[in-house]
Amino acid sequence: MDTKIAMIGTGNLGQSIVNGLIQEDAASNIIATRRNVNKLSTLKEQGVDVTDNNAHAVNNAEIILLGLKPYTILETIEGLKDQLVPGKHVLVSLATGISIEEISNVVGEGFEIYRAMPNTGASVNESLTCICGPEDGPNLEKVKQIFDTIGESIIINENLMEAATVLGACGIAYVLRFIRAMVQGGIEIGFDANTASKIVNQTVLGASQMLIQNGNHPEDEIDKVTTPKGCTISGLNQMEHNGFSSSLIKGILTSFEKIEK
Repeated sequence: MDTKIAMIGTGNLGQSIVNGLIQEDAASNIIATRRNVNKLSTLKEQGVDVTDNNAHAVNNAEIILLGLKPYTILETIEGLKDQLVPGKHVLVSLATGISIEEISNVVGEGFEIYRAMPNTGASVNESLTCICGPEDGPNLEKVKQIFDTIGESIIINENLMEAATVLGACGIAYVLRFIRAMVQGGIEIGFDANTASKIVNQTVLGASQMLIQNGNHPEDEIDKVTTPKGCTISGLNQMEHNGFSSSLIKGILTSFEKIEK
């Protein structure tokens, strides 16, 4: 990519995004900032310009990715107002719960502003990123292209961004906890940890790819492996008796309510 990109606040999510972009040979066009630049040494070795100077990053970039916490982003943007130029800089916020309007109120008029919610699958180019912003924005496709290099991106309405955070970003943790439980169950029925992990990881990958490639509802694929009086349906029913689906749904709703507050 030829576009100059600044990653302001390169924490865990920011590093995942930068690592994904590096795999697309974009390292020389990325500036990554963090207070402790020593934590970005790996990125520096791969050709990324790393610095603790946000102003330097903004001055030398076109698209500004703001990987900042919700409670610091507006203050940080306020401190960069002198460097931000309408018509030159495109702002992309990764902060949960901070609206485009709030950012616009800080920077003033004339800026193209987006919100994006990727997940840490970006580190292996398998993120699902939800993006919202001006539908007729001249740089919308360019912003989408950035996130397409680290997986897949979709455009949604801003009023769904908090829900997207829960389902897509928090969802990574939900899936990993499910995988961990499957591995623990595999160990209990006789496998060593490494073998159990390999079986479970590939099984989850296969299940996901079946849904993506076939476009079927999960129950359609479940029906294919649940035979009458079989072990699969017995196991599924026992899980449901113990609140498997219900607890997952309640967890998603609890995370959403936390963001709403």
